[in-house]
Amino acid sequence: MTHRLESRTQAPQAVVRTIGIVAFDGLELLDLTGPMDVFGMANAGLVGSGAIAEPAYRFRVFARTPGLVTTSCGLKLHADTAYGELFEDLDTLLVPGAPDVGAVLADPALRDWVGAMHGRVKRLVSVCTGAFLLAQAGLLNGRRATTHWAFCERFSREYPAVRLEPDRIFLRDGSIYTSGGITSGIDLALSLLEEDWGRETALLVARYMVVFLKRPGGQTQFSGYLASEATQHPDLRALQVWIMENPAEDLRNEALAERVAMSPRNFARVFQTETGMTPAKFVEKARIDAARHYLGSSEYRIETVAAVAGFGDAERMRRAFVRNLGVSPQDYRERFGRPIAAAVPPVMTESRAATLAAVLKH
Repeated sequence: MTHRLESRTQAPQAVVRTIGIVAFDGLELLDLTGPMDVFGMANAGLVGSGAIAEPAYRFRVFARTPGLVTTSCGLKLHADTAYGELFEDLDTLLVPGAPDVGAVLADPALRDWVGAMHGRVKRLVSVCTGAFLLAQAGLLNGRRATTHWAFCERFSREYPAVRLEPDRIFLRDGSIYTSGGITSGIDLALSLLEEDWGRETALLVARYMVVFLKRPGGQTQFSGYLASEATQHPDLRALQVWIMENPAEDLRNEALAERVAMSPRNFARVFQTETGMTPAKFVEKARIDAARHYLGSSEYRIETVAAVAGFGDAERMRRAFVRNLGVSPQDYRERFGRPIAAAVPPVMTESRAATLAAVLKH
């Protein structure tokens, strides 16, 4: 297995991994196209930069019969192979989900085939509600797994033998990988790419796709304001907007209470009731989002970002980032903020690194 992009006159031969993709009527298209784009961009970048001579990944789309499959959004996908026509070893088999779990479980023949393939593939992968098919085949019994957050209650009820972890973006248990809702398939594919080709290649692809190589938090971690936007209190809503626009102001509980003409105690109680979080927590999240903006779009020093985002000093900002996002501000900037050329791994030649970046851009 080749783990790094090497500097050689001749492009080396690489292990070609075949990725099988399961297709059925009603599947969620992004469950497939997201991971396929990760591997497709890796192919383009690795070959275009001269790191390897031929694509590292190839794809086979499996359905009950070859032909067109209609996805949940109405677009059609062409399957080139029937379930029983496989005469080559697959490295990875990917099972997508669907907005209607019934579509995932509609074909017993698919369930049986996926169950039989478990011992024949290096990696068995599900995206979103595709985990229902793996569970129905008995492959997840006693294993840790995850699925889309909206279907976790049903999943736990129907498959109590599975050790469900609802908040995970994705996880691995042995040779089986499961992922959460829809776009988490991209996160999982980047992890598989990192397994195959190392962090440098996966990071270049992640940056081009404008996603995290390793997304902080879990799938229940939404924007810091998602819950608070539900408030019907007009004064609090106006205050929230002001906080977001002025993160470096005095945002202590007493100062905020004064702005809405409440006592500090009553203000804290009403804010908690209306938004589901304390004023201090909302302020912290507002400052984190402000810092994320500056880290991703400016060249400000970390200390400067801490000041303009209202944290006062870099250490206080670091603690807030680790507590809420699981990464430091510096890690956040390295993963998301710098342009692609700055992420060139030292094992690559300068010319090939520039070529790889250029290939991914086009």
